[in-house]
Amino acid sequence: MTTLSTGSVTQYAVLDALLAGAYGTGIPAPEVRGLGDFGIGCCEGLGGEVILVDGHLVECTVDGPPRTMTESETLPFFEVCTFPAVAPSTVREAGHEELLSRIEEHVLSRNLFHAVRLDGLFRSVTVRVPPRASGFPVPLAEIAQRQIETRVSDARGTLVGFWVPEIYQGIAVAGAHLHFLSDDHQLGGHVLDVGVEDAELRIAAFARFDLRLPTDEVFLSTPLTHDDDHRIIAVESASPR
Repeated sequence: MTTLSTGSVTQYAVLDALLAGAYGTGIPAPEVRGLGDFGIGCCEGLGGEVILVDGHLVECTVDGPPRTMTESETLPFFEVCTFPAVAPSTVREAGHEELLSRIEEHVLSRNLFHAVRLDGLFRSVTVRVPPRASGFPVPLAEIAQRQIETRVSDARGTLVGFWVPEIYQGIAVAGAHLHFLSDDHQLGGHVLDVGVEDAELRIAAFARFDLRLPTDEVFLSTPLTHDDDHRIIAVESASPR
């Protein structure tokens, strides 16, 4: 059963800023840890995906296995909350679309934010990790063209993410946005496809949303508009165009 939390989801920056290449600064890793114990985001230069689970802030890059982030690192985009106690529901032998349907079934209201966690055994997981941008910030869609995709079978781990109301598309990713971290910390990244063998699903709803915006010159001087959803759909898919 989905729990309605009295806490809040805090987000630093907006997705449309990443699409525009306006991500020159970020929120410090220690500040992220101070805002909660559960969340997802991306690395400096968009060069990797980040997972915060049980208070452990881990970055997944093309340079090697996932590793704990240092105190000096910053994150240009992040969503974070404190995950409350939630009674789990069992998910068995579910493909990617079936899992998304199960998440939708547990959404308390389509107007609220929801934190989504799934722990267990996955018969297959496909994740992506983008390379770090070099030089002047490159729009997210261009970086996604060079993303590295990895597929594994029979992996134990945790899916971490959020379900976001449709009206916030462009501020965040509307619908389910999930990252994966294996229990052995050998694989992690943004989830492109997943097959669940046997896992426990927990979902918490949030009626409070705290948005924090960058104040650097690039962000302040870049006009942000949300015109076409296809840009977001492209960078969230397995085959960006």
